[in-house]
This record gives sequence, C-alpha cells and structure tokens, in this order.
Amino acid sequence: MLLRHTPTEVAERKSLAINPAKTCQPIGAMYAALGIKGCLPHSHGSQGCCSYHRSTLTRHYKEPISAATSSFTEGASVFGGQANLLQAINNIFTVYDPEVIAVHTTCLSETIGDDLKQIAAKAISEGKVPEGKTIIGAPTPSYVGSHVTGFSNMVKAMAQLAEETDKKNGKVNIIPGWVEPSDMEEIKRLATLIGVEITLFPDTSGVLNAPLTGEYHMFPNGGVTVEELKEAGQATGTLALGEWCSADAARWLDAKRKVPCTVLDMPFGLAATDRFIDTLRTIAGASIPESITTERGQLVDLISDMHQYFYGKRVAIFGDPDQVISMCEFLRSIDMYPVYVVTGTPGKKFEKRIKAITADMPFEVKVKAKGDMFLMHQWMKNEPVDLIIGNTYGKYMARDEDTPFLRWGFPILDRQGHQYFPTVGYKGGLRLLEKVLDLLLARKDRDAPQETFELVL
Repeated sequence: MLLRHTPTEVAERKSLAINPAKTCQPIGAMYAALGIKGCLPHSHGSQGCCSYHRSTLTRHYKEPISAATSSFTEGASVFGGQANLLQAINNIFTVYDPEVIAVHTTCLSETIGDDLKQIAAKAISEGKVPEGKTIIGAPTPSYVGSHVTGFSNMVKAMAQLAEETDKKNGKVNIIPGWVEPSDMEEIKRLATLIGVEITLFPDTSGVLNAPLTGEYHMFPNGGVTVEELKEAGQATGTLALGEWCSADAARWLDAKRKVPCTVLDMPFGLAATDRFIDTLRTIAGASIPESITTERGQLVDLISDMHQYFYGKRVAIFGDPDQVISMCEFLRSIDMYPVYVVTGTPGKKFEKRIKAITADMPFEVKVKAKGDMFLMHQWMKNEPVDLIIGNTYGKYMARDEDTPFLRWGFPILDRQGHQYFPTVGYKGGLRLLEKVLDLLLARKDRDAPQETFELVL
C-alpha cells in the first residue's frame, strides 16, 4: 500500500518529522572531505554511524567510499573519545599514509564534548602526525541542521588552511557547494573557456567519477591539494555558489584573509548561469568567448522550441535549499509552476527566497523549510501536480499519485549517470530540460486516446 494511508487533512506538527527531506551532518562533511586530494575522512564516533554515512555515499556514487572511525565503545561514550582518536590518527598515517585526515564529529562525540582542535594539537605534539601531513576537523552533530550544514562546516575547515599573506596570485576561489563531480568538472570547464585560473574546493571530480583502469589506488588523483588551500588567501576573490553550502567559508576568507567574496545562487538554469558567468568575467577582467555564447543560445533555443510543453505545468520539488532555489527560478523562467516546495534544512530565508521567485504566479506557493515529504504528499493529495522533482525517496509519492518523477539531488540510489553528466551551466540546463521533456511527453503519449496518439509531438 506504500503511502496510500497518508491523510489529506494537514495538521500542525512541531516535534515529529515523517520522511524528512534531509539526512545528517556527517554525510555532508564526509562528501566534502573526499574533495581534498589524498584525504581520508574520519568519523569521530561509533562504527555504526560511519557505516551508514559510507553506505549512503557508496549507493549514490556506486563507488567504494573509504573512511575511518574512532570506533566508540561504552568507555569512550562515557569518558570521551580522545584516546580513540589519538590512536586512530597514529594508525591511519602508519597504515594508509594519507596527505590529510579530515575529522568530523557525530552526535555522540559532540554530546560528550570532545574538542577536536585540542586533540589534533596533542596528536601533533606527541609526534603522531608525520612531517608534511595535515589534520582538519569540523563539528557536525546530527541533531543540528542537515547534511548541507555538515558540508558547509567541513568546507569552512578547508578555508581555514589558507595562510595569511600580502601576495596575490591572480586566481579566483570557487566554492561550488554540494553538487555532483560532473558539475564540478563543468564549472572548471567554463572557467577555462573564459580564461580564469581558479581554485575549486572541494573538488570531487576525478574522485567519485574516476575511470576504471584496472589499477587500484588508495587515493584517486582528483581533488584540491593542501597547497592550493593554503594559497587560497592569495586569490583576487572568492565565488561562493550557494548561501547554505558555501557562504560561511567564503565569508571567513573575506574577514580573516582579506579575500573579497561574492555569494551567488548555484548555476542551475539560464538566469543563475548568466549571473555566474558574468561575475566570473568581472572578477577576472575577461571577456566571454563565442563558445559559451553558443551554449547559451542552444539552451534558449530548446526553451523556445519546447515551451508549449512546459507552460503551466505544476511541480512539487524537494531537496537542499541552494539547489531548490535555483531550480525554482529555472522552472519559473520556462513558465512552469513550482507549487509545493520543501527542504529539510532549517532557514526562514529559504521560504522568503522561494516566495520572491514565485511571486508572479497566479496562486501562492506552499513552501516549508525544515519540512518533510509527508507534508508534501498531503499537499499533493489535496491538489495534484504534473511533475515531482527530488531525490530517490520521492519515488514512493510518485508511485502512489501516478505522477512523473525527475530524480535530482541527493541521494539518488536507483539510477545512474548523475556523477557523469552535469546539470549546472548551460549544458547542464539542456540536460535538465531534456529529462523533464522526456517525462512530460512520455506521460502525454501514455494517456493519449487512440485518436490523438501522434507520431510527432
């Protein structure tokens, strides 16, 4: 029966989340850490927590995710995990020899009150950290925020490696937010076409979409290097793509290392990509090449050709705030209606942004931060939609309501390709529209009576 017992009557719930549209902080921290070259993420907590985080990332990327754990038992749970972490640091550098250990906490270690900075300093003073190796850490308790918060906290820890300097190297720091490895590749490609030298962090391209060569490497060749992170303070500016995922690190660099920052929406769709390209051009004092203008024109052409199939379609969308904001703007630009919008991450600012983006719609959007999929399902039962956009967990709602479903966001557990095909930029916009069109036109074909079943649509 799946979700068919979901009631249509919406009741106010303050203490209960049902099918939350988020997961926990350490998953975000682990994903961000994988974007550092030669980094082994470390979960300072129990083995069960680390296993869950690794398995979720492994199922999404279809790649084995390496991570270590402090393996808390009863003693560490009561008296603190310092001894476990010190032993782990020594073991990891001895056995696996990473360049970086990126430690994130869990609910248990945060509740106990373990101090990562103090423990790291002790490990260094006791000679457990070899010369030239690095430890970073971020507090990521799951009872605060979401996986997006954990990602942001770990990225801020990366930014704090930037050294104080009066030099400028002419580079631009780009903090891409939680996007796929393919999206990070696309951001680097666009920067290269404009002629801008960038430091992208984190950078999971070449790590979670690496080729199968028949040779095993403990640490893939991709990722931002520690040296690049140390030189991030020499950049002429920082572009943070997403208020929730990227802004904290960029603002830290601005305040502490005097690297001016600009916070933009993630470049999903036409308008957000336009702003990204124009800001990158302005910071670098470069001009836009014809090749990028051509890509933009192709996206505009597809929108123009297929507009009649997008027009007026009602959409329910859930996911991470940065991604959903840009996607809603993209949907409005092609005259689709994002009528129900939910994120599991807290933040009233999210609701204000969505309401501003959808202000020109003929009816008011229903939007909820720190919401869940149960609420979204109730909304859909009262008034159906034409399309659902979200991660794999939306398939149950889509099946119950017999509604086309676009898998997008994190995690996607039952489909492939997201780590190889970008959805940011103009090329990514083409792919998004192609996927939306395929769903809408397949439904049109399925539901068409014999007399209107056409060969050409």
